[in-house]
Amino acid sequence: MPPCDLAEKGWQSSVPKQLMSAPQKPYDKSYFDKWYRNARYRVSTPARTARKVALAVTVAEYYLEHPVRTVLDVGCGEGQWFGALKRLRPGIRYTGVDPSEYAVRRFGGRRNLRAGGFGNLDGLGLASAYDLIVCSDVLYYVPQRELEQGLRALTLRMGGIAFLEAYATDAPLVGDMHLMQKRSAGFYKRLFRKHGLVSCGPHCYVGAPLARTVTALERGGID
Repeated sequence: MPPCDLAEKGWQSSVPKQLMSAPQKPYDKSYFDKWYRNARYRVSTPARTARKVALAVTVAEYYLEHPVRTVLDVGCGEGQWFGALKRLRPGIRYTGVDPSEYAVRRFGGRRNLRAGGFGNLDGLGLASAYDLIVCSDVLYYVPQRELEQGLRALTLRMGGIAFLEAYATDAPLVGDMHLMQKRSAGFYKRLFRKHGLVSCGPHCYVGAPLARTVTALERGGID
């Protein structure tokens, strides 16, 4: 996916990895080279990814009260979270899901990536629960029907927290808007509430198993 930045906050969001249905353009080596490694075009860096990883792991362990052991990363691209997670928790078991044939072919064996999209998670043989579920810079490129299907599948597997990074488009956005689903903050609040998600930090949510452990003053704006 092309990049998109949040003009009103003065910083760029990291590159959306791909549309989580059948890819409508090639997500091949040249795509990842351009948007993740070319200093002229990239809008994310390994350092920024590492900060996201540290945030998500810390929040998950705060509520779980034990180290994160299992991670499901949906829309993982080349598995950019894999290395940062392994540096924090060497024994962590990571599973990535992505529709890019290139990414799965090149990194699948080394980083445990498997081919799949947001709308067909139930058919991928995933585990029944994960300590941490990641969906970084993808949700606002997923068509609504697949978004509903994917969130249902993810919430059923939430043993801990989910890092669901999404940005509403009712704020000024700068960048390539190709394939971006224009949705308000209210849309995401209603959607997450419908699926039983409770905000517990920046882009972080708990599901039913941990909802009662989040105090009123810890909850974000979706309640």
